[in-house]
Amino acid sequence: MMRQALLWASTNPFMSQRLPSYEFVRKATRRFMPGEELQDALDASARFGDVGIATTVTLLGENVETAAEADGVLDHYLGALTAIQERGVDTEISLKLTSLGLDQGVGETRARLDRLVEAAGAATVWVDMEYSGYVDRTIEVFRGVRERRENVGLCLQSYLKRTEKDLKDLLPLEPAIRLVKGAYAEPPSVAFVKKAQVDQSFIRLTSTLLRARAAGRAGRPVIGTHDPRMIGEANRMAHELQLGKDRYEIAMLYGIQSAEQQRLTRTGHRVRVLISYGKHWFPWYMRRLAERPANVWFVVKQLVG
Repeated sequence: MMRQALLWASTNPFMSQRLPSYEFVRKATRRFMPGEELQDALDASARFGDVGIATTVTLLGENVETAAEADGVLDHYLGALTAIQERGVDTEISLKLTSLGLDQGVGETRARLDRLVEAAGAATVWVDMEYSGYVDRTIEVFRGVRERRENVGLCLQSYLKRTEKDLKDLLPLEPAIRLVKGAYAEPPSVAFVKKAQVDQSFIRLTSTLLRARAAGRAGRPVIGTHDPRMIGEANRMAHELQLGKDRYEIAMLYGIQSAEQQRLTRTGHRVRVLISYGKHWFPWYMRRLAERPANVWFVVKQLVG
């Protein structure tokens, strides 16, 4: 019930406009993001780099309304890539295609993404997955760029019932795939509702990714989870497949399971932390709380403490 309430709040325009103006709400977000500016994200990236942890940064915001806004997001990310290269940090970018104009057109969005992938050099540009209604168009744009360039990756969500087939269809491209559970409010017709079903799907998809990697395919598997059981399953499967720890990554969010991030790094695993920044953080923040409602109690304790 709490998860559904948080997901509802993430889409409520009134709450999105009003609550971020309160200092106590802004204070609560500091667990999950180091600040609203790119500089804040890159400073955090440098600190992670000092302890051997790579990072991915993403500008919060989605569903721009005009081509001019999409071009503005493109320019921001081009500047971010330049800043990353100048600082020499092991950092990639990740973005939502609706922030690059997906609502306005597939072709224009593909052209903007292609520019970013070209500018990124050897670094991977990650495409986030959004609501189920965007999956087909997101994959279409991703395919169009991946067929020309290698350094583009795609996020897939294990709670969508269609993802197993989507992954199977994408594997011939040898893609970089970041697997997550998913954090949007979706109807039972398209998404698994029970946690056990989502977990089972996550394990099956993880197995598919790791087996493809072990078979010598070039695709890069990134396992995005904070769940100790899912991490343990991924590591167990990799061990059985004789897949080295450097052949796949564990991805986590800034501010969650920090001790586990460091432990995995110390034991030789590749860890990458996703750092979000930007002023449009409220919907994202609600989805982060909904992923693990226990985080709500952490936030309450931070506020009263």
